[in-house]
Amino acid sequence: MNLDSASPLSRRAMLRRMSAGFGVVGMSGLLNSGAMTKDLPARAKRVIFLFMNGGPSHIDTFDPKPALARHAGEHPNGKLFKKSSGSGFMPSPFTFKKVGQSGIDVSESLPHMSRVIDDCCVIRSMHTNVPNHEPALLMMQSGHLQPTRPSIGAWSVYGLGQENENLPGYVVLRPGKRIVVGPALWSSGFLPAQYQASTVATTDMQVDRLVKNIKNPRYGYREQRAHLDLLAEMNREHLNVRDQDQQLEAQIQSMETAYRMQMEASDVFDVSKEPESIRKMYGDSSYANSCLLARRLVENGVRFVSVYYTKDNSTQPWDTHSNHNKGHTNLCNDADQPTAALIEDLKLRGLLEDTLVVWTGEFGRTPYAQGKDAKAGRDHHHTAFTTLLAGGGIRGGHIHGASDEFGMNATKDPVHVHDLHATMLQLLGLDHEKLTYRYSGRDYRLTDVHGKIVHNIIA
Repeated sequence: MNLDSASPLSRRAMLRRMSAGFGVVGMSGLLNSGAMTKDLPARAKRVIFLFMNGGPSHIDTFDPKPALARHAGEHPNGKLFKKSSGSGFMPSPFTFKKVGQSGIDVSESLPHMSRVIDDCCVIRSMHTNVPNHEPALLMMQSGHLQPTRPSIGAWSVYGLGQENENLPGYVVLRPGKRIVVGPALWSSGFLPAQYQASTVATTDMQVDRLVKNIKNPRYGYREQRAHLDLLAEMNREHLNVRDQDQQLEAQIQSMETAYRMQMEASDVFDVSKEPESIRKMYGDSSYANSCLLARRLVENGVRFVSVYYTKDNSTQPWDTHSNHNKGHTNLCNDADQPTAALIEDLKLRGLLEDTLVVWTGEFGRTPYAQGKDAKAGRDHHHTAFTTLLAGGGIRGGHIHGASDEFGMNATKDPVHVHDLHATMLQLLGLDHEKLTYRYSGRDYRLTDVHGKIVHNIIA
């Protein structure tokens, strides 16, 4: 059977005709439940990854450095500091207070996070390879400095499969339309294409705009099912002569997911169904809506949800090279409440214990000033920064590791991004050394040949 030949209803014509109801064909394809056998006892079933684009300052959030005030204006030693671009140590203008039963120091710029700190583990000894956004973003999301590697979300769904066949296994929420680097951050790389993330721009939360063309305007469920069954038969023949082409297979599976999403996605993506008290709890912003939607998605079986924080059309809002103190304050005012609300909401629903929440940037910011005036900023800083974890088997109310007295370098129990990834997979019940995929003649994994599990942060 020549599927490309002219006919009253050719394969291509069928795809074009059916596409009216499959605007979500870009959604991740239907994954087989339990794609790989889990290697370890799982503490977490799902992940919400809150990514603070641009790199928040560790010394203004969760890692107080009083020594900076005593040495203000002094130039640090070492190759990390360039006199031409900096004017010496710059103390944080924010006071820190020991909060919760754990007594962890939290900046006054994060009053809402102070309420949930006992549920959080603060890693003060994070470090990464380079202080440039693009490679650091790729490292945090895919474990590699260059594009084309699978993201941690893709690896997770590849390893665990999909909980809900009516929804994608991996969803990326973007409060802004543009993200630095872009799709390479949530790519499936060389993994089968069905593990690619489904991306949703949350600038407009009306369901028909959030997930466009979710309903077929022409056919009901039965008619669509009959069309899909016919397409599946035609596609099987098409695949047999194309050596099981992965992209075609992913397209077929995506159409199945799109069909099933009509039954559930409209409800799950509609945050207006939440009680007013819950919506007020999160706040009213694009990031707040994304956090609330992330909770609804994991509550309904989505395995991995990433929220990329953007604000005011800025693709890297935490990149405060100038006027840092004011910028940091505004960012915290926007991000603090929704992040804390997400943790509280998950806990109230009994979901936090098996949902891992990660709050991090690609790196931190310099303890010294960038610029010499009252509107000085902080530059990129990769040798010490802070990552926050909550739920999913994490030790709450715990501080792991430390940076030096100025926040320049991770000095005690350093944690590399590879170590963070290894630990996240461990919590999901996956051995990072065994979760591999053979490509181009060798076995690849998220952590490459690196990664040590940080056992001390696991409850």
